[in-house]
Amino acid sequence: MLDTTHNLPRGTICIEDIEIGMSRSLSKVVTDRDIELFAEVSTDRNPVHLDDDYAHDTIFEGRIAHGMLTAGLISAVIGEQLPGHGTVYLGQTLKFLAPVRPGDRVEAVVTVTDMDLRKRKVTMETYCAIDGKKVLAGEAVVLAPSRKFD
Repeated sequence: MLDTTHNLPRGTICIEDIEIGMSRSLSKVVTDRDIELFAEVSTDRNPVHLDDDYAHDTIFEGRIAHGMLTAGLISAVIGEQLPGHGTVYLGQTLKFLAPVRPGDRVEAVVTVTDMDLRKRKVTMETYCAIDGKKVLAGEAVVLAPSRKFD
C-alpha cells in the first residue's frame, strides 16, 4: 500500500497538456513487508534483502531493499501521475547510487525533459532520493496518452 500523504493527485495528463519541466513525485516509507512481498513476487530471495545476520556481513552492513523495488516507485509516478493512466513504458535507464534500507522514506521524482508531440513520446529525468540524497537516477521514455485516441 502506498503512503499517499505526500503524493499529488493521480490520474492522466494527456500529451497535449504536458510541458517540458513538468514534475511529479511520491514519497513512501519502505517497510519490511514491502521487501518481503517484493521477494515473493519477483522470486529474488537474495539474503541481503531478507536475512539480518547474512546482510550484516556484506558491504552494506545490514539489509537493503531490492533495487527494482525502489525503481518501481518511479513506475508508480509515471503510471499514476505523469503522464498517468494509459501511459506505455518504452524504456528506462537506472543507476543505483546508494542502498535503500527498511524504514527509509524514499521520494521518487520524474521531470519532463523532452517531448515529441507527433509521436506522443515523452522523455523524463527520473530519480529516487532519501533526505535529498539521490539513491537511484535514470531516464524514462514513455508513450503518453492522447485525447485524439480516446
